[in-house]
Amino acid sequence: MGQVQDIARPGAQASEKAPIIEIAAENGAQVEPPPPELVEPDPELSPEEAEQLRKRYLLTRFWISARGYWGKSGDRLAWAFTFGLLFLIVATVGFQYGVNVWNRSIFDAIEKRDSATVFHLTAIFFPLAIGSVILGVAQVYARMSIQRRWRAWLTNSVVTRWLASGRYYQLNLVSGDHKNPEYRIAEDLRIATDSPVDFIAGVTSALLSAATFIVVLWTIGGALTLHLGAAEITIPGFLVIAAIAYAAIASGSIMTIGRRFVQVSEDKNQAEADFRYTLTRVRENGESIALLGGETEERAGIDRTFGNVLQQWARLAGQHMRTTLVSQGSSLIAPVVPLLLCAPKFLDGSMTLGQVMQAASAFTIVQTAFGWLVDNYPRLADWNACARRIASLMMSLDALERAERGDGIGRIKRGETSGDAMLSLNDLQVTLDDGTAVVGETEVVVDPGERLLVAGESGTGKSTLVRAIAGLWPWGGGSINLHPDRKLFMLPQRPYVPSGTLRRAVAYPGAAEDWSVAQVGEALHKVGLDHLKDKIEEDAPWDQTLSGGEKQRLAFARLLLHSPDIVVLDEATSALDEKSQDRMMEIVTSELPKATIVSVAHRAELEAFHSRKIVLERRKGGAKLVSDIDLIPRKGRRRLIGRFLRQRKAA
Repeated sequence: MGQVQDIARPGAQASEKAPIIEIAAENGAQVEPPPPELVEPDPELSPEEAEQLRKRYLLTRFWISARGYWGKSGDRLAWAFTFGLLFLIVATVGFQYGVNVWNRSIFDAIEKRDSATVFHLTAIFFPLAIGSVILGVAQVYARMSIQRRWRAWLTNSVVTRWLASGRYYQLNLVSGDHKNPEYRIAEDLRIATDSPVDFIAGVTSALLSAATFIVVLWTIGGALTLHLGAAEITIPGFLVIAAIAYAAIASGSIMTIGRRFVQVSEDKNQAEADFRYTLTRVRENGESIALLGGETEERAGIDRTFGNVLQQWARLAGQHMRTTLVSQGSSLIAPVVPLLLCAPKFLDGSMTLGQVMQAASAFTIVQTAFGWLVDNYPRLADWNACARRIASLMMSLDALERAERGDGIGRIKRGETSGDAMLSLNDLQVTLDDGTAVVGETEVVVDPGERLLVAGESGTGKSTLVRAIAGLWPWGGGSINLHPDRKLFMLPQRPYVPSGTLRRAVAYPGAAEDWSVAQVGEALHKVGLDHLKDKIEEDAPWDQTLSGGEKQRLAFARLLLHSPDIVVLDEATSALDEKSQDRMMEIVTSELPKATIVSVAHRAELEAFHSRKIVLERRKGGAKLVSDIDLIPRKGRRRLIGRFLRQRKAA
C-alpha cells in the first residue's frame, strides 16, 4: 500500500463520501480513521491538471488533521488563546488609531506654535507608546503560544500514527511520497503550523487597519477637484482610491513576478532533505564506507546532492530578488505619495499641517495593510510547500491504516492459539504491498519448547516470513496466532544499539534501571563481553565503537535479561565465527530451556541446536513450504506438513 495519489474532478463521487476527520487526543494517543480514499482521476484530465488537483488535495488533507487542534479532542486552551489574540489585535489597532490622531494634534499645535498643547500632547504620548508596546509583547506571546501548542498537538498526532503498528518501518517497504519522514515531522511540520498563525493574525490586523484608516482617509481627504481647462473633475475620497490603486498595482506585480515561488520553495525543501539524508547515510554507514575505501564515491554523491541544493537556492534567490524589487520600491514610494496628493489642499489652505501628516500616516497604514501579501508572499509559498510535504506523509500513513482495516491489499490476521501450541501459521500467505506473492500456503504449528529452523535458498522469503511472525510485515492473508500471555522477542541481523550508556543498550527495549549493574555484568560475562563490564555506566557512541560481532553478542545478552517465551532469530549469528555462534546457541538453549525458538539461518551447523526444520522453495506464485523435518525425532509426533501436502494432492 503506497501513498494515495488518486485525484478526482470536483463534483465526482469522492465528494459524495462523508468526510472522516482525524482527531488525536492531547497526548496523541487517540486517532480516528483516515479520510476515505479518493476515486481514480478523471481520464479527461491532462497530467498537469491531475497534478494540480493532487496538490490541492494535499492542502485539504493537511487541514483535515490540523484543524482538530480546535476540535473536541484538541488543545483545551486553543480557543482561549485564539480569542485572546483576536482581542489583542483589535486593541492594537485601536492604539494605532490613537497614535494617528495624536500625530494630527501635535502637528497642528506645532503649526500654531501652541506650546501648552505641545507639552500636554507630549505627556499623552508616553501612555500611548507604553500601551502599544505592552499590547505588541502580549500579541507576540499569544501568537507564539498558539504556534507552539498547535505544533505540539499535531506532532503528537503524527508521531503517534507514525510509530503505531510499526508504520515507521513499513514506510520503508512501500511506495509513495514520504521520503525523510523525520525531516517532515521536525521541520516541515514546524513551518506548517507557524505560518498559518502568522498569516491569519496578519490578515486580521491588515483588514482591521485598512477598514479603520480608510474611514480616516475618506474623512480627512474628502474630494479632490481637478481643473482641466474649462472642465472640473471631482474625485470623492481620492486618498482612499489612491491607496487602493497603489496597493493593487504592488500586489498584482508581486503575484505576477512570484507566481513560481511555491514550486521553487517546494523544490528547495526537497533538495535540502535529500542532502541531509545523504549525509545521514554516510554517518550511519561510516564503518562500511571506511573499510571499503568509498570516500571518493561518497564525496561524489554528496557533491551531486549539494549541487542540487545550490541550484535550487539560486532559483529561490532569483525569486527573492524580483519580489524585493517590488517590495523595496513600494516601501520607498509609499510615504511620498500621500504628501504629493495632499500638497494642493495644504497649499490652498483647505488642509492643516496636522491633517496632512495624519493623512500621510493613514495612507501608509492602508497601503501596508493592502500590500501585506507583498511582504509575506515568500513565507506563504514556503508554507504551501511544507504543508504539502507533511500531508504527503499523512497520506502514506492513511494508506497503511486502510491496509490494517483490510481495505485493498490483504492483511495478515493475528490471533491467539488454541491448546498448548505456542505459534501457529494458518494458511499464511505473505505478499508485497502491491499484492505480489512472496510466501504462500504455509501451515505450521510450533509446540512449547520447540526450536524451529527456517531454511531455504536466498530470496525465498525467509526473513519476510520471520518479520510477519514478529508483526512487522502486515501484507498477505491467513493468520498468525501466538499463545496468549506469552512474550515474543526478536533478534535481527543488525542489532539496534541506542545512544546512552552501555547499561541502557543491554537493557533495551526495557529501562536501564530494570536490571542492576551486577545483572547486566553477568549477562555480558555469559556472552563473552567481559572486557565491557567496567564500562557498563559509561555513556559512549556504542553503535559506532562496537564491532558487528560484539553487537550480536550484546543482543544475546539482552535476550538473557528479558527471558522471553518465544524467540525469533533472523540471521542473529551471521557476524560470529562458528565457535562463537555455537557458544551463543548453547547459552540460549541452557539459559532459556523452555523458550520456543524460531530462527532463520543459512549455516548448516545450526541444525544441531534445533529440533525441527522447515524448508521454503521458490515457486511460481511465491515460495512454498516443501518439507518439514524432525531434527530430533519425537515418538508419536504428527507430521503436519505431510498431512497438509496429502490434502492438497487429494484436492
